[in-house]
Amino acid sequence: MIVRVHPASGVPIYLQIEQQVKQAIAAGVLKHDDALPPVRRLASEVRVNPNTVARAYQNLERDGVIRTVQGGGCYVNGQAPGLLESEKARRLRPLAAQLAVEAMQLRFNQEATVELVEAAFAELEAANRQRQEGE
Repeated sequence: MIVRVHPASGVPIYLQIEQQVKQAIAAGVLKHDDALPPVRRLASEVRVNPNTVARAYQNLERDGVIRTVQGGGCYVNGQAPGLLESEKARRLRPLAAQLAVEAMQLRFNQEATVELVEAAFAELEAANRQRQEGE
């Protein structure tokens, strides 16, 4: 898994790491039981403080995306977090609101914005299919 951070992006680095791990899982790059790089190694590779990577991993574990084995590393959790639909909606609502704000600020209409989201879903599904066919 390749993680790239952009310190000048304005997005906290731990959030960038979280997002990239989630994206790798959604695209099928990381699968159930795949090991994540150890905290210190990833921190060294992306040249950040190990506490930053540890924070990202802790958040991912809290959200049920990964699991930590004491002394054995962090692994992709194969099952979607067992959350109620209302909790899933609660977590996605701020992201949807932010997308709507950005779209309105750019004067990008609702229909085109929805098309972008649908295209992003289609890309992830296509990437998953390609990976499954390649195995």
